[in-house]
Amino acid sequence: MPTIVLIPILLLVDSLHFVFARLLFPLSPPSVSVLFVLSVATLEVGIFGVLTKRLDWSEIKRKLWLFIILGLLISSSTTINYGAVEFIDPGIAAVLSQTGTVWAVLFGLVWLKEILRPGQILGTVLAVGGIFLVNFQAGDYVQIGSLLVLLSSALYALHAALAKKFSEDLDLTNFFFARLAFSTAAIFLFSTFTGSLAIPQTKAWPYIMLAGIFDVAVSRALYYIALRRLKLTVHTILLTLSPVIAILLSALLFDSKLTLQQVIGGVIVLGGVMMVAIWRDKTETNSLPQEIN
Repeated sequence: MPTIVLIPILLLVDSLHFVFARLLFPLSPPSVSVLFVLSVATLEVGIFGVLTKRLDWSEIKRKLWLFIILGLLISSSTTINYGAVEFIDPGIAAVLSQTGTVWAVLFGLVWLKEILRPGQILGTVLAVGGIFLVNFQAGDYVQIGSLLVLLSSALYALHAALAKKFSEDLDLTNFFFARLAFSTAAIFLFSTFTGSLAIPQTKAWPYIMLAGIFDVAVSRALYYIALRRLKLTVHTILLTLSPVIAILLSALLFDSKLTLQQVIGGVIVLGGVMMVAIWRDKTETNSLPQEIN
């Protein structure tokens, strides 16, 4: 799939994360919802790996330490997000989660030694500024929902940096299956030890199935494909468009009200992301060797 097609699809499915969290919250405790959503996605990717004969247990065992760490980071981040929607609007939560952009850019520049072009730097500043403009509401910074999403975004940014640095030599199917399996195992152990393990009620299952398919299996598969094609910094900045879509969906599904400030912030995010994407196309296309026909 060409990157120019992959990114819009990724943005759409990525924007559904907090929407599914809000839909499931009245029906199932967050830890239970996350456990079964991840279980559905793990089963789907596992079946795909078996049918395509791509699963290689020796390859997974070789990076066992990485998958244990990723499993803990992802399970913690996802559970926190599913619990945060009790206190914060899904659209605003999606915007606030993009503060992980700051962490990801820092990881990319300092740890992964990535380089941003001048136009990309300006686009980054605009995108991050737009994020804070959309989120800025007097008195909201200490709300528990905001703090939870901030913590979750930091954990997820660390996971992305680790995946970018240590997993690109792995087959994507093996990596994705192991990432899901270890995340599911971490949630299962947490739920068992805390006594919160339970079976979701019947009316929660349609949302669990849909979330497992679109919010995890499809969304995260596209996420990692894009992560392997792009620099971590560029990848993360492009995803700042996701909360703009999430706010629109939240307004449609949950009758959330959009403010002029949020609209202006969304436009600024869009402008910054477009600068990053356009500058990337110009610089990287010009630097690529011509294909031999």
